[in-house]
Amino acid sequence: MEIKENGAAPDFSLFGSDGKEHRLSDYRGKKVILYFYPKDNTAGCSKEACSFRDNIEIVDDLNAVVLGVSRDSLKSHDKFIDKFNLPFILLSDEEEKVCKLYDVIKEKNMYGRRYMGIERSTFIIDESGILKKIFRKVKVTGHIEQVIESLK
Repeated sequence: MEIKENGAAPDFSLFGSDGKEHRLSDYRGKKVILYFYPKDNTAGCSKEACSFRDNIEIVDDLNAVVLGVSRDSLKSHDKFIDKFNLPFILLSDEEEKVCKLYDVIKEKNMYGRRYMGIERSTFIIDESGILKKIFRKVKVTGHIEQVIESLK
């Protein structure tokens, strides 16, 4: 199934940093910022998470929630949340099921080494489960402003 704007956002179920199972469908009635990031406690991912944290009141006022997804374990997520005081749920996708569902696993190249990893991506889902905006190959600087604008 191809992921595209104005189509239904694929439902999923993953365990979150709060120890509970989360389904996308649990959030009907709220907008969802579903963001995929490569790795806890790395420079870009920390900056991105902190930009969501620093704007959480605006996100709340726009009837939205933030859900972060990476392949890290829940234990790793706990450390990341504690270190940066993150006020939102991080979901663990160690088996890459949701990453594959949303087509964010891409070939990457770092220092000449090729590997498969998460391409930083954000999906804005409306209150009825429709994908309103897709951001791929996200650059962290300025991204939160794009996200907030797309929620309005």
